[in-house]
Amino acid sequence: KGLYFNQFGTADVLEFGTLPTPKLQAGQALLQIRAIGLNFADIYRRRGDYHIAGSPPYILGYEGSGIIAEIAESAPNDSTFKVGDRAAFADSPFSNAELVAVDLQKLIRLPDEISFEIAAGVLLQGLTAHYLTQDSFFIKPGQTALVHAAAGGVGLLLTQIIKLKGGTVIALVSNESKRQAALESGADEAILYEEDWVGLARAAGRDGNGVDVAYDSVGRTLDDSLKVARIGGHVVFYGMAGGDPAPVDPRRLMDESKTLTGGDLWNVLTSHQEREQRANDLFRWIVEGRLKVSIAKSFKLSEGREAHQFLESRQAIGKVLLIPDRD
Repeated sequence: KGLYFNQFGTADVLEFGTLPTPKLQAGQALLQIRAIGLNFADIYRRRGDYHIAGSPPYILGYEGSGIIAEIAESAPNDSTFKVGDRAAFADSPFSNAELVAVDLQKLIRLPDEISFEIAAGVLLQGLTAHYLTQDSFFIKPGQTALVHAAAGGVGLLLTQIIKLKGGTVIALVSNESKRQAALESGADEAILYEEDWVGLARAAGRDGNGVDVAYDSVGRTLDDSLKVARIGGHVVFYGMAGGDPAPVDPRRLMDESKTLTGGDLWNVLTSHQEREQRANDLFRWIVEGRLKVSIAKSFKLSEGREAHQFLESRQAIGKVLLIPDRD
């Protein structure tokens, strides 16, 4: 069974029912799903705002964890996976089902210390936070970072990773409860969007002259993020949750010696080795107690409508999970 829809629209278009068992292709494994990560991208795909794989009935989801139930006979000889192994994935479609076919190269082996729920709660957003601090802008001790939507799924993890790398975090949030969540995740300062956040964030930067890097997932705030960055600073643009950004004149970047870069996780997860190495960093930090995964709420997969509505309400602080119904 699984969660699916036949036409784009509100959460009311979602249905829960019987789906065909996926047919394994060469190099794939059949995963019996134990936990699924729900993300805003799933909502955008349900609305028709993002590309979605397949044809009706559409099955959402790119993130999940479970147990390998079957491996295609034509699996690569160098694959070390076997039936019964615990594994997870962050970039394979159709995860909103009890059984999912996943390319072996996209599977990530789970250590015994990492539960299915934690894996589904950390991988997609944790791997995003990982590349943002490792590739888009390598955080060094003493540097200051502005984190937009700091109480969101990526924001909470991004804040913690910046801190464990020795950086200072100025968090941007939308209300008092999210301010508290950002501070509890390690932010040095938390500012509300309704405040004069540009001036406050610049003053909170190194030497009061702006931040070394601003991580912007909101989009329409991009111009202001550039204002917050210090001379010679960086802005990493990796999302448009609040709408499209205004165009940026490259002469401004030249005049202010600033760097604007984009980021997308799919351009980073280019091999099985990349996936496992980056995920193992996350798992190690979790086991060491240096990275906390916040689960906002878990829903049964059959309660998918309610889960979508809860995530869309912007009430969630942390990850929303879907758990396949167990008879």
